[in-house]
Amino acid sequence: MNLIAIDIGGTTIKIATWINQKLKMAFTIDTPDNLDTFYEELSDAVNEIKADHKIDGVAISSPGAVNKATGVIEGASALPYIHNFKIVPELEKRFGLPVSIENDANCAALAELADGAAKGCSSMAFLVIGTGVGGSIIINNQIWHGAHLYGGEFGFMIIDGKQLSELASPVAMADRYNKKTGKDFDGKTVFELADTDDPIAQEERGKLLHALAVAIFNIQHSFDPEKIIIGGGISQNPELVPLLDDEIAKLRNKMNIETVKPILDICTLKNEANLRGAVADFEKEH
Repeated sequence: MNLIAIDIGGTTIKIATWINQKLKMAFTIDTPDNLDTFYEELSDAVNEIKADHKIDGVAISSPGAVNKATGVIEGASALPYIHNFKIVPELEKRFGLPVSIENDANCAALAELADGAAKGCSSMAFLVIGTGVGGSIIINNQIWHGAHLYGGEFGFMIIDGKQLSELASPVAMADRYNKKTGKDFDGKTVFELADTDDPIAQEERGKLLHALAVAIFNIQHSFDPEKIIIGGGISQNPELVPLLDDEIAKLRNKMNIETVKPILDICTLKNEANLRGAVADFEKEH
């Protein structure tokens, strides 16, 4: 199956081909600021590729809560013009091809399942840690969207009276540190400062790790996935998984019942994850 894969971002849109089971970047365009230009530029890109290849469909990764049953991108994102109408049939009409759309975090999870850290698994949880905490749940090789499209919205979990996104985001950790110290450091710097004799950095990193460990423990014992994969910029710190394993061990040691040790791993597909996952979603749907 030959596909065009599209990753819609707030600043740029990546366009690639999936031919002979290989993903190849075609080009990148600036994300338009209105729907008419969006339609025009995507249609031009699809037609350009169709002129050189036999294409069977278009696989799209998108922000927002994608309702697969209705073909509507619900919720909100930096691109309000793509939301709350039946965009899938409209794109199919313009492209002259079948179209699938899936949420970008779900696409990243499907990519890890197909060719990344969760390859060979049939279930996984995927945490994307950035400005907030999002993610995805896969059960029996299928995305669990949930009854209200809230499947994988881990950031809303309440831990110690606060949302996980408030506690476990590196951005929030840096904000807490900067308010206490008058500095202007980013999350990466604060995380690394905790390895020095900086007690405030140690305290704030400890809050982040504890909140993440509680969330991971709860996810493991609620859904029991084979693996829990971590993505986002913080995942590139080699200390993260060992520190989380230590924090989870503390939680497990407090229990007087048998618990499961979560198997943690770091996402392996980076810039092309959403494109690869969009292809996997199209193949499941069509």
